[in-house]
Amino acid sequence: MPGTSESRYIRLEGKSFRTTFVSVVILTQYLQSSAEIIFGSLPAAFLLASTYPSMSTLGGAGNHPSVISHASLALSVEIRASYELGRMLGGGEVVGRLQMSWDELLHHGDEPFDLSFPPVRGVHPSLKLKAAIVHACDEQDDALFDSLVDCEIGRDTDAGHAQSAAYVTRKTVSRLNDAVEHFQLVLDRCPVSHPDHATALTNLAWARLSGYIRNDVQDIDATTSLFRDALALRPQPHPDHPLSLYDLIRALIWRHSKKGTVADIQEAAQLYHELLPICPEGTYLHSIAAGKNGVDYVIGRCNKLPIDASDEGIHFRRVVLGLCPLGHQLRRRALDKLALAVKARFDQHGSIDDLDMSIQLRREAVSLCPEGHTGRDTLLNNLALLLASRFNHQGKPNDLDEAISLHEEALRLRPVGHESRDFSLNNLGGVLVKRFNKRGDIDDITRAISFRREALTLCPPGHPRCDTTLNNLALTLQTRYDETHVSKDLNEAIDLYRESLRLVRLDNPERHKTLLNLSSVLCSRFTQTQNNEDVEEAIVLCQQSLEALHSLHPDRHHSYLRLREAYMSRYRVQYKPADLALAVDNFRLASRHPTRGFPHRIILAYKWAVAAEQHGDGSALEAYSTFFELLDAHLATRSSATSRREAAAAFHYARSLPVDAASCAIRRDNLPRAVELLEQGRGQQWSLASRLRTPVEDLESAKPTLACNYLELSKRVSNAAQSSATITDRAAADREATEYRILTRQWEAAVAEIRDVPAFSRFLLPPSYEDLQPAALQGPVIILIASQYSCSAIIVPTSGDPHHVPLPSVSLADLTNLKDRFARAIRDSSRMNPRQSRTDLIVLSRIIWDQIMLPIVNLLEHVLKLKRRSRIWLCPTAAFTSIPLHAAHPFQTKADRSGKEPCLGDLYICSYTPTLSALIRSRQLMKKRVPPSFVAIGQGQPGAGKGKALLAVDSELELVHKLVPATANRTSISGDAATRAGALSALQQNTWVHLACHGKQDLEQPYDSHFVMRDEHLTLLDIMERHLPQAEFAFLSACHTAVGDEETPDEVIHLAAGLQFSGFKSVIGTLWEVDDSVAKHVVEAFYKYMFGDLKDGGVMDCTKAAWALNCATHAVKTKVPLEQRMVFVHIDERVGGYFASTSDNDAIASVSQEI
Repeated sequence: MPGTSESRYIRLEGKSFRTTFVSVVILTQYLQSSAEIIFGSLPAAFLLASTYPSMSTLGGAGNHPSVISHASLALSVEIRASYELGRMLGGGEVVGRLQMSWDELLHHGDEPFDLSFPPVRGVHPSLKLKAAIVHACDEQDDALFDSLVDCEIGRDTDAGHAQSAAYVTRKTVSRLNDAVEHFQLVLDRCPVSHPDHATALTNLAWARLSGYIRNDVQDIDATTSLFRDALALRPQPHPDHPLSLYDLIRALIWRHSKKGTVADIQEAAQLYHELLPICPEGTYLHSIAAGKNGVDYVIGRCNKLPIDASDEGIHFRRVVLGLCPLGHQLRRRALDKLALAVKARFDQHGSIDDLDMSIQLRREAVSLCPEGHTGRDTLLNNLALLLASRFNHQGKPNDLDEAISLHEEALRLRPVGHESRDFSLNNLGGVLVKRFNKRGDIDDITRAISFRREALTLCPPGHPRCDTTLNNLALTLQTRYDETHVSKDLNEAIDLYRESLRLVRLDNPERHKTLLNLSSVLCSRFTQTQNNEDVEEAIVLCQQSLEALHSLHPDRHHSYLRLREAYMSRYRVQYKPADLALAVDNFRLASRHPTRGFPHRIILAYKWAVAAEQHGDGSALEAYSTFFELLDAHLATRSSATSRREAAAAFHYARSLPVDAASCAIRRDNLPRAVELLEQGRGQQWSLASRLRTPVEDLESAKPTLACNYLELSKRVSNAAQSSATITDRAAADREATEYRILTRQWEAAVAEIRDVPAFSRFLLPPSYEDLQPAALQGPVIILIASQYSCSAIIVPTSGDPHHVPLPSVSLADLTNLKDRFARAIRDSSRMNPRQSRTDLIVLSRIIWDQIMLPIVNLLEHVLKLKRRSRIWLCPTAAFTSIPLHAAHPFQTKADRSGKEPCLGDLYICSYTPTLSALIRSRQLMKKRVPPSFVAIGQGQPGAGKGKALLAVDSELELVHKLVPATANRTSISGDAATRAGALSALQQNTWVHLACHGKQDLEQPYDSHFVMRDEHLTLLDIMERHLPQAEFAFLSACHTAVGDEETPDEVIHLAAGLQFSGFKSVIGTLWEVDDSVAKHVVEAFYKYMFGDLKDGGVMDCTKAAWALNCATHAVKTKVPLEQRMVFVHIDERVGGYFASTSDNDAIASVSQEI
């Protein structure tokens, strides 16, 4: 290139967001200037170009200089833009031209000035320009001249851009072909190792894509591959990674729009999910990517795709929802689509988490569509359907009531003439049927039939939903028949089912439901008419339904259920053993079908047990075990003690199953199994909570990491359970329930890992008899079983097999009568003068002795050779829990008239225990002891409406304070200080507690049972939520502290049990109302015996409590009437370490020896 000694240079720099590019203009003068270009905004993308228009070049190709004539008196350059942030290939695309004299350029000095250009696709290119003299040089600057060499790659690239631009404006195919040819030449000169290979790929791809859009190029697959290859060369954090993502997205969108390939639009959504977070708002790329022709188009197309319930399909729906942030107009639709996919997976596999997630998603969708908005009726309907499904799965009454309310609102939004009114009529009728089955309100079933008859008028023959509506009306009539036994309803239901089955297509995924429904009504008619053809057809229909369902489909449960119904119906008429065996097989399959909700399976296991007992089938024990396993799993999904009790109460009809199961095992001569079933079936709510507090000292020694993980998860599950109890918002409660189950599964996984360690293979499993027998280490445990089938006792000895004690003179009805008679006698005695004879109580105590305790005592004395004054533990069940067994007394003189016959209290020192596991757990908790501290809490003035004043409370506290040794760090709380918070704090800070106040047992809501404090009640739930592992002893000088829940008597849910659960090893409670004026006599005597030997250097020992109470009630016999001595019971989870000496025996009498 020619030059002279007076050449001059201008170095022009274009600065983008991230990169500075340099172009050089050479003038044959001695002056060199620098111009710094700072871009404000750049034009819209040509055709479908990228959004990062980041760089400007003045003059020639990229980093190569442009030469301007020596005679030029003005600066004249083209402004070109490239959309890559990386290396620039070629000069870019022309967006404007700049013409300015040098004098004008340099006149601005160091101050930048604005330049603007005509609009390009609606966007005004603009820049700031600054010029300054740098230095002079001559033609000897070889390094600069070396960089002025022209580049064929740059020229071909610029030519390709020019031809592409001409093709866009003139739509001439020859221009497109020229552009593709130039870009292909560039790509050929830029092999894979070349730094501009990705840019060359992109340029060629865009040219081909522009032709594909106008149908001038047919091969879109090769074009897409070019974009994909370019993206592969620009991984994060390459500056052009976002650009290549967008390029590939556009190609996929266009291929989908023309070919309808689902995978393309799905991949486009996934790429947008990756692009948008790295594409800041305010940038040009974000503006076109987030627009209606960008991501919104992709979302819309994705929302029209079929629902895929696979994990991959649900992940895809989550991706689409992620593209719709809060406030996005398409978020509501994306929520509904994801909810549909998750619900479909629930239908296939039965995971309650999927159902909960669907409900949460649809709750949000409803919240985005307030009243008055189009589509609200559909969203309400969809949410109601999910709530009804969850009611089927878990049996929560609130779900059913809410579903009815939502369907009613949806129906109001679909008046007569609305195209979807039949949907709402059918769906509302369906949930009313469910509520009728639950509560038996005839108005519900009447309304349901009315709604579904109206729906059928809207779906005449030929209507696409006629078959479904026929089936629904038939089901409703069948339900009413089951209640009223009106044959007209049954026959109409059969006719409607047959018509529905005739209309439904063979490939309809819901056809199996009509098959099962028709089978059920045919069984009902067979029972009525004994027409064998009906039951034979019913069996065939059930088998056909099974053939239509895969092995894990939740509705296989219904198929097994209907088959069981058919076989049992035929067995009851024909008495063929094979039918009973087949019915039992289907009981087993239905109750164990893993994808069906627990409530249905629990109910079926119960029916299985009842049927097996009724017909003498050998599967009864298996049925009982299945019931307990399912109920335990069901209760474990509830995150609070209150919700667990509510869930258990839903199966109130099965509350006798623990004792019935034990009776069954006894009748089959399997006493160890009877003990196991009782332990598994009783106290499940305590067990579920206490397993989170299981001591793990041995595990910590052997496997510290496993122990740490287990303890942390136990703490988190327990905290989640407590927090969820206070949530009232339904959506929040759903989220908490889901979180609780996630934590529970993590906890279960940790437990499973622990069980893989050989020494801990039975960690937290239902205990075997060998696991339970250590409870009798210091004395036998006597389990009293009150079943409808038999009443008896099982004695668990220190070693060896358990012993059975039949109680042939006692039936369940006798025990119920005895319990009621005791209640009346106690009420009558409370109104008597203290010196009056308690004749009724004496008679009842003799009955307890003769019919219940004497056979047990005989075995203890003559078989087990148990010495007198030994410790025994009574573990009553069912009706036995309301009878004061410790008060058993013969009230007669010995045959040789040498004295009175001994009563139970003379022979043995009695304590009660709720379960054998309780004794074992308490012994574990006693491994760590701390110095004793004693607090006496009294509240004699509870306040208005909280009970009468207890005038003797203050004097009782003073008495206790005097009797407790000063070494015990004793304190008292009473009056205004005896508040709920004060009492809770005292329970947590002391190892020994004495409570003197009103106690109230709430029979309907036992967790609301409470001690009456000055401000708020101290409830059983408050106590349970405190973990007090170092607590030792509590004396509850209050009313009704050891009375259980009538709804679930085997749960032993009372205030004393709550203290035991929280950590107290030994508790004295009361069975009925306590007279505070006389109770202090028992209290005084008790503490004198408890602490009488401490003067000689003894230590406070809670294991003396049973003996001390025995002594105390004898000592006060002349001051305290019989019913007030019988009221106190010792509930001990602690094996004894104290035994009375022989010399004391003559001085120690039973609690009921004297009147």
